[in-house]
Amino acid sequence: MIAIDNTLISEDLFDKKFVCDLNACKGACCVAGDSGAPLNEDELPVLNSVLEKVKPYMVKKGLAAVNKHGAYVVDDDGDYTTTLVGEKEECAFVYFDENNIAKCAIEKAFYDGVIDWKKPISCHLYPVRITKHKKYDAVNYDKWSVCKPACECGEKLDVPVYKFLKEPLTRKYGQDWYKKLENNAKLFLKK
Repeated sequence: MIAIDNTLISEDLFDKKFVCDLNACKGACCVAGDSGAPLNEDELPVLNSVLEKVKPYMVKKGLAAVNKHGAYVVDDDGDYTTTLVGEKEECAFVYFDENNIAKCAIEKAFYDGVIDWKKPISCHLYPVRITKHKKYDAVNYDKWSVCKPACECGEKLDVPVYKFLKEPLTRKYGQDWYKKLENNAKLFLKK
């Protein structure tokens, strides 16, 4: 583990390779799993504030789920997550493009300039998951079989996880923190 400010970072971010390959996985991370995308408590009012502007980008069954349960729920572990369409189906904010790739209605609204929030930070950071502790955040690489094509693509392109996630890591912790991460990566990779 590498310590930077109030974070402990797994060395996997330096030596594992990762680049999303949506043509191969079809956005499976937005469809598979036992619950929706994890949400930080401070994201709940943000999600509520953009919801009406995101709704035109959503599909009918996603809208029905949000109308019935709200934009987020508390999962079996007691964590806030985005609402799912069904018990173990896709996130309510998923739509499928012409190539049947799962994409995010929130992110689409952001790219269209309708809202100024890209998407939940947990989605933006994936395959990194952050576990909050009293005095620090544990920043870990989350290996999941649906991301096998992304690992293969990352290996082929030689892109470590931390470089692939420069934008969301900077969004979460700031530019100074990311510069420290880059410096630590250089030292780690020299070993």
